[in-house]
Amino acid sequence: MSGLSGPVAQHGPRLLALLLAFLLGPSSVLAISFHLPVNSRKCLREEIHKDLLVTGAYEIADQSGGAGGLRTHLKITDSAGHILYSKEDASKGKFAFTTEDHDMFEVCFESNGTGRIPDQLVILDMKHGVEAKNYKEMAKVEKLRPLEVELRRLEDLSGSIVNDFAYMKKPEEEMCDTNESPNTESCTSALFTVLPYWTSTWQVFFASSRPRS
Repeated sequence: MSGLSGPVAQHGPRLLALLLAFLLGPSSVLAISFHLPVNSRKCLREEIHKDLLVTGAYEIADQSGGAGGLRTHLKITDSAGHILYSKEDASKGKFAFTTEDHDMFEVCFESNGTGRIPDQLVILDMKHGVEAKNYKEMAKVEKLRPLEVELRRLEDLSGSIVNDFAYMKKPEEEMCDTNESPNTESCTSALFTVLPYWTSTWQVFFASSRPRS
């Protein structure tokens, strides 16, 4: 009777998820906190791929006690200046949007007030792509078992990796096609940089699916 055995078999899906998450890199999650002085503006920029869900939660700790008419505004825009989310007198909330193009997005907090007011503490937690999806809610709606949810997440992770590699591959191909001879070494180097990642992924798949002896 075939089946899975050993620690790799028991934790195969989890190990694979960790491996794929490593390949995706830390760019899919942005968690940051900073102090915002009165009458100042601070912006964060992040490059995000096309057709990705972006979610975020923010909280602004107002230590002014209502003095000076302190108000903080939050605005999220793309490189063309289109407003994706805007909140006047923001204090705490959530936002979500889907990117239409691969672009640089800007999240700005602006504080306005009068007098001597303590700095505000801004906490921002932003996610995109696979990390932004609510798999718990998906499991409830679609009545999925835990293993099915994990497989769905792995499928989404692998799809994200394919899209990321396709995005990275395009400029490299253009560079190689434009001046093939001088760039042969760099193109070959890029290939061997990606190859170990695919090999490691395949090894985890193979190890977790081997039948019992």
